[in-house]
Amino acid sequence: MLDDDRVRADTPGCAPGPGPGPVFLDSAGSSLPPRVVTDTVVAHLRREAEIGGYRAANERLDDLADVKTAIGALINAAPESIALSDSATRSWADFFYSVPLAAGDRILVSEADYASNAIAALQRARATGATVEKIPSDGTGQIDLDALSALVDERVKLVSVLHAPTNGGLVNPAAEATRIAHSVGALVLLDACQSAGQLPLDVAELGVDALSATGRKWLRGPRGTGFLYLRPELARSMEPARLDLHGAQWTGPHDYRLAPDASRFEFWECDVAGRLGLGAAVRYLLELGQEDVYAAIAARAEHLRKALPEIPGVTVRDIGLRHSGIVSFTVDGIDSVEARDRLLAQDITVTVSHAGSTLLDMTGRGLASVVRASPHCFVGFDELDRFVAAVAELRA
Repeated sequence: MLDDDRVRADTPGCAPGPGPGPVFLDSAGSSLPPRVVTDTVVAHLRREAEIGGYRAANERLDDLADVKTAIGALINAAPESIALSDSATRSWADFFYSVPLAAGDRILVSEADYASNAIAALQRARATGATVEKIPSDGTGQIDLDALSALVDERVKLVSVLHAPTNGGLVNPAAEATRIAHSVGALVLLDACQSAGQLPLDVAELGVDALSATGRKWLRGPRGTGFLYLRPELARSMEPARLDLHGAQWTGPHDYRLAPDASRFEFWECDVAGRLGLGAAVRYLLELGQEDVYAAIAARAEHLRKALPEIPGVTVRDIGLRHSGIVSFTVDGIDSVEARDRLLAQDITVTVSHAGSTLLDMTGRGLASVVRASPHCFVGFDELDRFVAAVAELRA
């Protein structure tokens, strides 16, 4: 069990202020970092100001290497199979744009896939003559595994699996979808942007070829951080679409040699302070006990899923058989943006997910937007009840 008092004491954003205090329910957007993360980032920035960025980075080479070790412990991967980046989107795109595609090839995307992924797929399809096709959902809302089995053939080169979408609590059966895709030789790219830090991620069990994730959400790291995992064989053999003198070595006037591992997907210039902060965030999660954190998040989300439907006019919009820590809902007669802003006036932070972010799913369900609440382990149940009472007052 988590020590709730310790977790809240470690989170400056939970410090009590005047009035009842803030209620933060946007860890699916950009979470509140623990103090060790901000202290790590600020300390390194101050060191850069004292001796310059190059010397400051050289002092922390072992700590920078440990960032990948920590991520590897989190997802059960070798550090050499991890590339650091500035976001989940960058990581996803770096892999996706490196997959060879030609006319007639097929790209499959999840119905709940994120707009950035879909836009990239459509752009490459236009450029190469490939096609982009939707993986149907079953009656529960998750990926329809039977339909996927009927859909795949040897022309499918890549399957984009959205693990947990941005607009609700769905968790897709990623491992099962991966096995189906692999049966025809397709690569699987798992978007773990909304699952890293709140759901178990074991790349050996999932079997995916690549996985992209961000630092700022459930991992509680700094903005501008993320990572890409590649299956070890791909980390050693796949050539990125873009290279610099970090990802490859210039060996002759007409020759270069790729880095021997996933670092070939990295660029030399980076936010060193941010990466150190990401490592601190992952280490903090591991220290707390990731399974305890996941259970605490799930308990808080389930508390909201039970309480919100009891309010007249409030509909929880989460679908699927398994649920993440994201709780989406609508309020009859009240626009989602208005609901968000009225809650913010009471120092309750939620956000809105618009149809443009998950166009296929939201359009299919006739939703223009939903309010999204995403409580992390540092949110108290008394704060959740205050939020529920505030939602009830919206229609009063």
